[in-house]
Amino acid sequence: MSLHRLVVEAAERTPEAPAVHDMTGGLSYGRLDALADRYAAALLDAGVRPGNRVLLWTGKSAEVVALMQAVLRIGAIYVPVTPSNPIGRVRRIIADCRPSLVVTDLDDAPAPADLDGPRVEVVDRTALRDASEPGRRPAHHPAAPDDPAYILYTSGSTGEPKGVCLSHRNALSFTDWAAEKLRLRPGDRLANHAPFTFDLSVFDLYGAFRAGASVHLVPDTLAHAPDQLIDVLARRRITVWYSVPSAFLLLMRQGRLLDRGPLSLRTCVFAGEAFPLKDIKRLRAAWPGVRLLNWYGPTETNVCTSYEVTAADLVRTTPLPIGTGCCGNDVRLAPRPDGTAEIVVSGPTVMLGYWGRPPHHGPYRTGDLGRRDAHGDLEYLGRFDDLAKVRGHRVEPGEVEAALGAHPAVGDVVVLVSGSSDAARLHAVVVPRPGQRPQLLDLKRHCASLLPSYMIIDAVHTVEAIPRGPNGKTDRAALARELRTREPNRRA
Repeated sequence: MSLHRLVVEAAERTPEAPAVHDMTGGLSYGRLDALADRYAAALLDAGVRPGNRVLLWTGKSAEVVALMQAVLRIGAIYVPVTPSNPIGRVRRIIADCRPSLVVTDLDDAPAPADLDGPRVEVVDRTALRDASEPGRRPAHHPAAPDDPAYILYTSGSTGEPKGVCLSHRNALSFTDWAAEKLRLRPGDRLANHAPFTFDLSVFDLYGAFRAGASVHLVPDTLAHAPDQLIDVLARRRITVWYSVPSAFLLLMRQGRLLDRGPLSLRTCVFAGEAFPLKDIKRLRAAWPGVRLLNWYGPTETNVCTSYEVTAADLVRTTPLPIGTGCCGNDVRLAPRPDGTAEIVVSGPTVMLGYWGRPPHHGPYRTGDLGRRDAHGDLEYLGRFDDLAKVRGHRVEPGEVEAALGAHPAVGDVVVLVSGSSDAARLHAVVVPRPGQRPQLLDLKRHCASLLPSYMIIDAVHTVEAIPRGPNGKTDRAALARELRTREPNRRA
């Protein structure tokens, strides 16, 4: 079974049923199926072949979903990139995955003419579609379960983005389990809040398609607008919501969602960061009839554990656990020399590997620390390295450090994270070059030219030297202790 078969089969069963809806309209399963075939024919005419990568530098729309389906139908691999990514980062992703084609929305993204080169062709999405006549239905490539389906680029510790390569089996093992766990049905209406570059969107799209349900795309312009988001939930009669906790906290704290009641929601799922205990208890108490689930897993494994929040958690005094293994995965704790234990995952959702690097074999070591509680549920205890979650996104401080290090006023730099969940903030600790005094606004602008918005620093501190340990490595703990005694420069 391959991912594109979900839409094909739903179109055969219920061609008139709604499939995907954006802010301008929607597509039924029959129309989505036909449009995906039209795009597939255009991609073949453009020279894309099985195994090629197609980089989608686009905004969210029903047509882009059809384009993603088209890439899968010809056996190629789609690589989503949001328009908010600066051209410098897009260029690095292109250099890494070497796509045969870059498809973009010129209305939504900067004109990428300077990306043209002997190995990369850039086309406008609408022009690509119009290059193929309606009604063309090319033969679909018979993808094997372990063939790559898509690549999601995450923050890299070396300063370069890393492409997590996922197979049809990886995605289907998760979506099959999730659809059954949540009892998805054709009448469900799933919201897609996460960008297509974020693995949460895999459930929104393919969970809906597996059930023959509809998915409703939340545009990036509304993603952090609480009143408009609540309006989308109400008008679209959303029944299933999946997001990082910070997005739902925005609705609770600034949109006063709990005053509105659960609307049409029957299930809410959270992943990507910890949900503050006091807030999840408020939500559980306010919405006793809505299922609430806490999912865990890095991009490299998608979701690998699950915990359902019940009335028993109303008296909890410790953070929510991340639950037990799911999707057919075996999730274990591997002891470490310091007495802690690392969460290790093996099973069908573990990635093929990082694009351009040797294939991944065996269990995946998450870098996350964990333990089991008295009920056998896993508890997440943080990381033993410096990777962090900021505003729901995984951030390697090394990538932010690499960007800041290119600023002419910066001699040395370390990036630290303070707080957690929606309160997480990125602090740049800078050793200035002689005669220079880097300012926060200038460094923010510099970050914005190289990094996604969630990686832009929130504060800057200047120091004479970065503390080092006996092995010469940065002593982040000592630096964090020092910063707690001083106020950052937040001047804009």
